[in-house]
Amino acid sequence: MTALLLGLQQGFTKYCCFICEWDSRGRSFHYSREDWPARKSLGPGIMNVENQPLVEPSKILLPSMHLKLGLMKNSVKAMNQEEAAFTYLRGKFPRLSEAKLKEGIFIGPQIRDLIKDKYFDKFLQGNEKTAWDSFKFVVVGFLGNRRAQNYEELVHNLLQSYLKLGCSMSLKIHFLHSHLDFFSRELWCSEC
Repeated sequence: MTALLLGLQQGFTKYCCFICEWDSRGRSFHYSREDWPARKSLGPGIMNVENQPLVEPSKILLPSMHLKLGLMKNSVKAMNQEEAAFTYLRGKFPRLSEAKLKEGIFIGPQIRDLIKDKYFDKFLQGNEKTAWDSFKFVVVGFLGNRRAQNYEELVHNLLQSYLKLGCSMSLKIHFLHSHLDFFSRELWCSEC
C-alpha cells in the first residue's frame, strides 16, 4: 500500500525503500551497511518510481502489525523445516496450508497465540531460540502499545539474531536496521 501511495513500482524491485536508496538486491551489504544515501526525489522514472506520489513521504505511518507479520515471516522461512519446532507449528495450526506455513504467513491472532505458547519455546534450539526470544522482546517492547526504554537494544539484538539465523533482509527488517528513527515518538507513550 505504501508503494502504491508513493508511486513506487510494485513487486520485488531494487529500490523499494521510499526513504533511501537501499539496494534490496545487494545482499553482501545487508546487515552490514546501515547508512544509505537518502532519496533525492520521488519523481517518475527515477529509481523504481512509476507515478507521482499521492501523499508526502513524511505522512506515511508504518503499522506495527505489518512489521510483526514481516518479522514472523522471515524467521519462520529461515527455520529448519526438519526440526521439531517446525513440526510443532504444523500440529498447532492444522488448518494453515503447507505453502503458507513454509512461507511463514501467519495472522495476528496466530502470532499472539504462539508468543503465549510455552511448549513452542521448548522445541526451539540454538539460533532459532535466540531469534524467537528476540522477536518476542521486540513485539512487547517496541511494536506493542508501549515502547521500552531500551527499545534500540531490543531491535539491535533482534537484527543480530536474525543475521545468525540466516534471515534474508526484507524491507521491514531494513526499516528497523536503517530507519529506526523514522518511527515517530508520538506513536508510543511510555507513561500509558
